[in-house]
Amino acid sequence: MSVSPPSTERPDGAPAGRPGPAIPLDPAAPAGLVSPARPGVRRRPPGLSLLVRLSVPAAVLVLWWWGASSGFVDPAILSTPPDVLNALRELVATGQLVDFLAASFTRAALGVAVGVTAGLVLGVAAGLSALGEELVDPSMQIVRAVPFLALVPLFISWFGVDETFKVVLIAVSAVAPMYAYTYLGVRGVDRKLVEAARDFGLRGPRLVAGVIIPTALPSILMALRICMSVSLTGLIAAEQIGTTAGIGYLVTLAQQYFRTDYMVLCILLYAVIGILIDLVIRLAERLLMPWRGQVAAR
Repeated sequence: MSVSPPSTERPDGAPAGRPGPAIPLDPAAPAGLVSPARPGVRRRPPGLSLLVRLSVPAAVLVLWWWGASSGFVDPAILSTPPDVLNALRELVATGQLVDFLAASFTRAALGVAVGVTAGLVLGVAAGLSALGEELVDPSMQIVRAVPFLALVPLFISWFGVDETFKVVLIAVSAVAPMYAYTYLGVRGVDRKLVEAARDFGLRGPRLVAGVIIPTALPSILMALRICMSVSLTGLIAAEQIGTTAGIGYLVTLAQQYFRTDYMVLCILLYAVIGILIDLVIRLAERLLMPWRGQVAAR
């Protein structure tokens, strides 16, 4: 019985052992190289994006207005939007709105500046050095675990009820989030990047300012957002004790006289301040990290 030798030709006619013509996987695919789609490049138009962002607050406002005008919500419990607008007009006419906002902004700015600076320095020190971590991290974890509002009576006994107490309370509320996120951001810096920077002669403060901080910048900016939000809570607590100016003082007056319109107005003022702070930080992210829009998959 004879056995035929194996064929030396491929099904496409080319001799065995030689590469044949490239066979496209998809016959409908265009010839040549095709650029892959890049995620995150396509963006909504700015106007449409703004409408989407405002849709939920606008819906809440419409429901509030409808509930107050239809009698579904008791005005003694929740003031109507016209009552809140009248309260705003009263504050603007008397000039108290500007004075209260200026007083609150000054206290918050000083406290946040002190707390953010301290948290940033301690976070970098603990993230870069094993000795710094051993010295700083246990104490900062204790500070983070203790609610800063529990420190109010102790701070009053130390600093009294003047501006020092308020600034220190706001600073303590901001230092723990800034430390935690800065520490994680610094620990997440690629070691090879640091070694490459050292090979180019960067040492000490130049290495921190030129490599460590820019690499950890996303975590630092996120910490700044959280610090701003938490500091508003510290601001409210600080301004309700021994003060005669500020939004927190206005909340205390509204509570004493049971003015729900002023209570709601203060809540809206804090909300507007929070939105403005978030917009400023978003703008800082775009200016300091322009590459994030190209690498974020959305």
